[in-house]
Amino acid sequence: MRARRIGAAAATGLALVAARDLVQKKHALLRNFPLVGHARYVLETIGPELRQYIVTSNDEERPFSRDQRSWIYASAKGENNYFGFGTDNDVEHMQGHAYVKQRTFAGVLPDLSDPQAAVPSAKVLGGPRGRAKAFRPASVVNISAMSFGSLSGAAVTALNKGAAMAGTMQNTGEGGMSPYHLNGGDLVLQIGTSYFGCRNEDGTFNLDKLKSMVAGAPVKAIEIKLSQGAKPGLGGMLPGVKVTDEIAGIRAIPARKDCASPARHTAFHDVNSMLDFVELLAMETGLPVGIKSAVGEMDFWEELATLMGRGERGVDFVTVDGGEGGTGAAPLVFADSVSLPFRMGFSRVYGVFAERGLTDDITFIGSGKLGLPENAVVAFALGVDMINVGREAMLSIGCIQAQKCHTDKCPTGIATQHPWLARGIDVPSKGIRAAMYLRTLRRELLKVSGAVGVPHPSLITPTDIDILNGDYDARSLASVYGYKDGWGSLGPELAHEITELLTP
Repeated sequence: MRARRIGAAAATGLALVAARDLVQKKHALLRNFPLVGHARYVLETIGPELRQYIVTSNDEERPFSRDQRSWIYASAKGENNYFGFGTDNDVEHMQGHAYVKQRTFAGVLPDLSDPQAAVPSAKVLGGPRGRAKAFRPASVVNISAMSFGSLSGAAVTALNKGAAMAGTMQNTGEGGMSPYHLNGGDLVLQIGTSYFGCRNEDGTFNLDKLKSMVAGAPVKAIEIKLSQGAKPGLGGMLPGVKVTDEIAGIRAIPARKDCASPARHTAFHDVNSMLDFVELLAMETGLPVGIKSAVGEMDFWEELATLMGRGERGVDFVTVDGGEGGTGAAPLVFADSVSLPFRMGFSRVYGVFAERGLTDDITFIGSGKLGLPENAVVAFALGVDMINVGREAMLSIGCIQAQKCHTDKCPTGIATQHPWLARGIDVPSKGIRAAMYLRTLRRELLKVSGAVGVPHPSLITPTDIDILNGDYDARSLASVYGYKDGWGSLGPELAHEITELLTP
């Protein structure tokens, strides 16, 4: 009797849905195929998950393939991250694939038996310009800019704890510093166009607020964000659904309203005034100051290098973000078609400074899918001194690439402000996983460096890597990106110094 009632209620419910489908005018599919048409929307909703686990091959899916995700997950858990039975790539026909050329003989190399071995930067950040708080970063791998707001407080906390355990730095992102960033890890404070945490009521920059914020926090450097790979030339957007009372308080903005950042800064308006701003921040805080940008037109970089060539003013570091980067939401045209991919963009920027002999005086940082060993090695060969990892760090703490970051419905609680979803993150265990991933990536870089016969990834050169150029043909990385002799390599003094540090 009870089952009959349940069946009747279900049938009534389905009949009501069918009736609604027949009279609604928004969806032609449902109007023509009531009830059955809903299956299409269900399949569309879970399409990424179906492709991720059932349909695609190991190296097919984007932005991260199954093999890439598997390596990150295994590394973060401290499990076996090897792959058996050889590669499943068509190695002779993969256009654009990079191949590292190992050396038969090598000098003294670092001991690879220590999983926590340090891999410091080959350059002292802020040293060439004599910043009061110049320092040598303890890790060539650090956590990229991801704001509290874009990520949940639990996710930011786990990443910060992981950074502390691994001895890396975490970039705050343009959302400013939050309590979740203060769990032991060193910070790079990012200043975006809205100056969150150091702004006046009208949204302009406030130096006193910046100095107050920096004075009581483990901030090691300041990064001025000009643009980012996800949406270059477009201001950031935090949907109102993510603007909680807590975030509103941290950012000094209205709660539950879309937070749209301007596309460009108001504290400066050209390269000349930007350098004045850089020097002001460095003088008032003592910290190294740099810029982050995706790469589009090159006039900006030419003028910056020309002005820095005079030796009076300059940035301490340059973070180049590839157009393939992005941890949050972006319009499709910006995600797909605005700004250059990392390798092309970085090589052009590096060349501008190399032509003027300035590369040893600047720390180059790369971001944009560089949290995978093969991509990172190519970046170091092109002249990068450190890399920032964003989505890969998210994967290490449980991201499943559901691609729902822009909806506030991230199923793993990482890219959401929904309390019930965020509670799924066990901060202590996820912090350990983040640390394990960061350490493993550093160790992989040392392994590849050793195969090339050098003790540090910054000593890998563009001639140590070939890029496949069609069937059975390859060109050196230097040739592909137009590098001249010596480009992508450290100067003799820096090379000797880092070699001595790692092989005393």
